[in-house]
Amino acid sequence: MGSRLSLRLDDHTPSESLTEQLSALQPVTEPLARAFVKAGHSLYLVGGPVRDALLGIKASDLDFTTSARPDQIEAVLSSLGGPIWDMGREFGTIGTMLIADGEQWKIEVTTFRADAYHADSRKPEVRFGDSIEDDLVRRDFTINAMAVDLATGDFIDPYRGLVDLGEGVLRTPAGAETSFSDDPLRMMRAARFVARFDVRPTPALVRAMMSLAGRLAIISAERIRDELSKLLLTDTPRRGLDLLVRTGLADVFLPELPALRLEIDEHHHHKDVYEHSLTVLDQAIALEKARHHEPDLINRLAALLHDIGKPATRRFEAGGKVSFHHHDVVGAKMVAKRLTELKYPKDVIESVATLVTLHLRFHGYGEAGWTDSAVRRYVRDAGPELERLHMLTRSDCTTRNKAKAERLRRAYEELEWRIDELSAQEELDSIRPDLDGNQIMEILGIGPGRVVGEAYKYLLERRLDRGPVSPQVAAEELLTWWAGRQKG
Repeated sequence: MGSRLSLRLDDHTPSESLTEQLSALQPVTEPLARAFVKAGHSLYLVGGPVRDALLGIKASDLDFTTSARPDQIEAVLSSLGGPIWDMGREFGTIGTMLIADGEQWKIEVTTFRADAYHADSRKPEVRFGDSIEDDLVRRDFTINAMAVDLATGDFIDPYRGLVDLGEGVLRTPAGAETSFSDDPLRMMRAARFVARFDVRPTPALVRAMMSLAGRLAIISAERIRDELSKLLLTDTPRRGLDLLVRTGLADVFLPELPALRLEIDEHHHHKDVYEHSLTVLDQAIALEKARHHEPDLINRLAALLHDIGKPATRRFEAGGKVSFHHHDVVGAKMVAKRLTELKYPKDVIESVATLVTLHLRFHGYGEAGWTDSAVRRYVRDAGPELERLHMLTRSDCTTRNKAKAERLRRAYEELEWRIDELSAQEELDSIRPDLDGNQIMEILGIGPGRVVGEAYKYLLERRLDRGPVSPQVAAEELLTWWAGRQKG
């Protein structure tokens, strides 16, 4: 968090922020409370919305818990006139969308829960509870185990979540091992909260994560993927990622990340790849903000994983030097395999793999200087990932040598300037040959077939080498190529 609230912890009462935020929610909470009380049920605002209200963060999605059972919840919500969805009915959750004071609110109401996971199950055995206390003790962390009784306005905090929030501590209402055994995904959520809220996990919580890390294997790849993505999209994911690595959780779903902790040779001829990767991620996030981009999952995955091919390609050379030849190509294949197993969408996988493949391309041209042909090929190979490649390449400079860092910065600025300059003259973002397939067939007097593709590829290479020319010049080049091919 940018600045922790000054909570009134002496008497364990909530700060004025909670009152202010709850007042702002009244247009939607009051009609809900009236409807549930009228039907004979209790209703509590619970979990994240209460935590965020204490932090002065405005919520748009609201979670409630109630004594009502799912059918009763649906009946009450239906009386309010909004659309109803019940995909979570099995877990006691019914949702709706309400409009209050011109704002749209996503509402989810869940029956008091008291469920648990079996040792070999990916889904909890759903059990409904009878009280708010039953429900709160099953919550993941104390900072999410606070509630507000909407009928009385009472603040309910049996596990001192307010104190923990104020002191920046992350712990569980019940024993950490019990909580994480109930739902192993909570261990990944702990890492996300460490990153998002700048809280410190208790030693007991860390020990439980270490002892139960293997239990994460019962969780579906989709749920793990979603938690990893949420963590990466926080402002400062580094601390959360490091917690996943230190506790062994990353070994279960992303073993390539802890594998980057290579033993550094005694002469320090290569840097700590793991720490380097986290620093590149930090710098990529800073560049996102500097360039006014929204948090970008593809950018962050590429930054974190760009060097995962290094352990597999490390070689100790003569003179004590260390090399990682072709780690870009090897890493791209590893990225594609791992992200596929984590069920990321195909377009995300392809984009991240492209960036990993190309992350060294700049250094291949840097010393020799950038010809127009080299600039065109760089843009062509990057395609729609060009802006992300700019950010990844710039972020990949973590040297402490100020002179070297300045030299690399200037070199990349020159490249971006050259791209802009050529883009003003040519359509770099859609480089095509100067003749299309129909023109090629007409000039050569041939029909569709493999030869047309060969001619197209030849003209594209010529276009990349020397830039655009008139159709007449391109036709002459094509005929010269054709004549040579005929002789061959």
